[in-house]
Amino acid sequence: MNDFETISSWIEGQVPAMVALETLLTSVPAISPASGGEGELAKCEALTKALRDLGFAHFERYDCPDDRVPASDPARKIRPNLVATVPGADDSRRVWVMAHMDVVPPGDLGKWNSDPWKVVEKDGKIYGRGVEDDQQGLVAGVFAALAFLKNGIVPPHTIQLLFVSDEELGSDFGIKYLIENHSDLFRPNDLVVIPDGGDSKGETVEVAEKNLLWLKFVTKGKQAHGSRPDLGANAHLAGCALALRLNALEETFERRDALFEPDRSTFQPTKKEANVPNINTIPGLDVFYLDCRVLPSYTLKEVRAAMREIVLGVEREYGVSIEMIDEQAVESRATDVSAPVVTALSRAIHAVYGVTARPVGIGGGTVAAFLRNIGVDAVVWGRLDETAHQPNEYCILENLSGDARVIASFIFEAANA
Repeated sequence: MNDFETISSWIEGQVPAMVALETLLTSVPAISPASGGEGELAKCEALTKALRDLGFAHFERYDCPDDRVPASDPARKIRPNLVATVPGADDSRRVWVMAHMDVVPPGDLGKWNSDPWKVVEKDGKIYGRGVEDDQQGLVAGVFAALAFLKNGIVPPHTIQLLFVSDEELGSDFGIKYLIENHSDLFRPNDLVVIPDGGDSKGETVEVAEKNLLWLKFVTKGKQAHGSRPDLGANAHLAGCALALRLNALEETFERRDALFEPDRSTFQPTKKEANVPNINTIPGLDVFYLDCRVLPSYTLKEVRAAMREIVLGVEREYGVSIEMIDEQAVESRATDVSAPVVTALSRAIHAVYGVTARPVGIGGGTVAAFLRNIGVDAVVWGRLDETAHQPNEYCILENLSGDARVIASFIFEAANA
């Protein structure tokens, strides 16, 4: 057998050990303090011990302070980020496998068929909060790297396993913190795979994201009695007009890109705050939110400029004042579809799963965007059923071991990328 065949065969025999690691990680909830949890530290400590016991020896931890963590010891008011390294024959280019430790709350426990914090194995699947998002990718990466250690095979390039905090709620304490405070961690020629999204066949490789813009619009008019709209300025009416005109920007920003689905930029009014409590009052204040997913061929500067023109027009027409407030804004460059990380991963997917991978763009945001924006090519991939955030979240065991084999193959393919 060649080296990959040796490693692939070894991984196939490790499913019980992979389930054991999934079981351990699931038993230690890692919920953000913003969602009422205690953060990722306990899970990070359990993971570090498990990795040491498995045979990993090289670790670095990068802790981000967070006063919201409900710990009595100030030293534990942190959000940890962990790197485990397997030295390779060539360290000039590293292969990164990046996963996140945090999970979302389980939600309504009555909709679960079992305890979300205890892994249940049934019919080729394991159930529990986090088993797919993102422990499938985390465990697959661990066992792909471990296969080199256990079989005495030196990887062509150094392997860096990165376990981050805070992916579920914006990454301020995770990858954003690392980029802003430890930028020397990443090199422009590194290859980064993030096994945290995909499809049931494992054939889509996410290489691009639409620019994300969430906005809050506060319209201020003049409150009046419902029978005397002539004495007021209806902020709700103005807000409705504004929402419709902002939505019509989908026709203004008319470019199409087949990489994405839908293939256009979208401007959707979403959340609406309550204004007046009774029917017979003209509202003097109205607040709504807009979710914009903009093709990367446009800049958010262009979008904001067009919106300001619309805002001015509504203000003049309805006699109101309107404040436009950023809630979130993320612009992302794309990873080229012919980049080494894409070609190497595509070959690995075909070698293991026998499917032809295709690059795609998505409307949602991922941690890959932060790496792409500093010039590091990153892709998001996985073979999964997308049960993340749902009750009875599950991971298919065949996918768990299969994804580990794909990542191991990718590590070999990176030498030829």
